[in-house]
Amino acid sequence: MNKQLALVIDLNVCVGCHACVTSCKEWNTSGQAGSVPDERPYGKDPSGTFFNRVQTIEVGEYPNCETVHFPKSCLHCEDPPCVPVCPTGASYKRDDDGIVLVEYDKCIGCEYCSWACPYGAREIDARQKVMKKCTLCVDRIYDDALPTSERKPACVLACTTNARLVGDIHDPDSEVSVAIREEGGYQLMPEWGTNPANHYLPRRKQRITIHEDELTRANNPLRRDGLHPAVPVTDVTLDDVTSW
Repeated sequence: MNKQLALVIDLNVCVGCHACVTSCKEWNTSGQAGSVPDERPYGKDPSGTFFNRVQTIEVGEYPNCETVHFPKSCLHCEDPPCVPVCPTGASYKRDDDGIVLVEYDKCIGCEYCSWACPYGAREIDARQKVMKKCTLCVDRIYDDALPTSERKPACVLACTTNARLVGDIHDPDSEVSVAIREEGGYQLMPEWGTNPANHYLPRRKQRITIHEDELTRANNPLRRDGLHPAVPVTDVTLDDVTSW
């Protein structure tokens, strides 16, 4: 089976800082992808081309609610619907590593690939009039001039919580395959039959231990009046903390 490079994103530790978004924009604007423009970023009706976006979603009902940060980019599907609809062959999937790319010289900006992609991962560059998308930083991960530790997508290197992994999901011993297998990694909307290569690791309930000496600190968030512990407990869940 051929190699299939992909991202694995841990939703349990993603904090929605958008470091992956800005680093992606910075690297690709100066790289082979072209300008990757922003139009009126701080004005009325902002628009622009992004390879990676972070959607912030509120789930549940108050007071039992939480915020979920959901990064999304091209999923480098193993059966990408964007490829066969391209009338010029500009969209293609590499045989050696499974990365889905666009050859800009062939792209006519018809947006057929955008309509075919069920994940909304394709965007038109309004300046160059071609379709653009995440390349998995292919110009970076194969750059021999970079140290081995830096031959990773810009978003992976920039992630402050190590929520993003990259590797070969067809290799059962790779870091990404182990994470998917041991932590319940899943595909986004597998029922669409695209077999997306990127996977997500689910959010998990966690428990923290609050010791008595921590309850007496003046800056402890569990103290309602700043003078006395809010609760005389030594073991609470994160749900308890957020509800206080």
